[in-house]
Amino acid sequence: MIIEFIVRWAHVLFGITWIGLLYYFNFVQGEYFKEAEADAKADAVKKLAPRALWWFRWGAMFTFITGLSLLHQVGASTNVLGMPMIWMGALAGTFMFLNVWLIIWPNQKIVIGMVEGDGAAAAAKAGLASRTNTLLSGPMLMGMLGSKHLYLDGSNVGFYVAIAIIVALEVNAIVGKMGPMASVKGVIHSSIALTAVLGCVMAML
Repeated sequence: MIIEFIVRWAHVLFGITWIGLLYYFNFVQGEYFKEAEADAKADAVKKLAPRALWWFRWGAMFTFITGLSLLHQVGASTNVLGMPMIWMGALAGTFMFLNVWLIIWPNQKIVIGMVEGDGAAAAAKAGLASRTNTLLSGPMLMGMLGSKHLYLDGSNVGFYVAIAIIVALEVNAIVGKMGPMASVKGVIHSSIALTAVLGCVMAML
C-alpha cells in the first residue's frame, strides 16, 4: 500500500513536470518565437530551450516508468477489458512518451543546433508531434482519473473504437498534418472535443 502510494505520488509529480512543459512549449514558447526579435530568439534557442527540453524528456521518461509500475500494481496489466478507461489513457500516454523520445527530441536536436539537419523540416515534425501530444493530453487525463472516479456503462466495442481513434491520431502525428491543431485555441478546443467524444464512445457503444 505504501509503495503504491509512493509510486502514484511520483507518477503525478513527474507528470506535472512533463505536461506542464508540454503546455509551456505549445502555449508560451512557440508563440513567443513567432514574435521574438532574431537575437532574442537565438539566445533562447541556445540557452533556454535545451534546459527546458532536458526536463521535458526526462519528465516523460519517469512518468512512463512509474505509470507502468502502477498498471502492474493495480492489476490492470492482466485485466485490460475490465479496466478500459485506464488502458485508453495508458495508450494515449504511451504514444505521447514515444513521440517525445522518437520524434520531438531527435528533431529538436536539429532545431537547436546540436546535430546537423534540415531545421525547417525538423521543426515541422517536432511541432506536429508536440501538438498531437497536447491533443492527447485531455483523453489521457480522463483515462487516468476515470479509472477510479468515472463509471462508464459501455461495452468492449466502445473501448476498441476509442483505441482505433487514438491510433489514427498517432499515425497522423507521424505522416499527417496539423489541421485544426495549428493554433493554440485550435489544439485546446480539439483536445476538449476529443475527450468528450472518446468518453461518449466508451459510455454508449
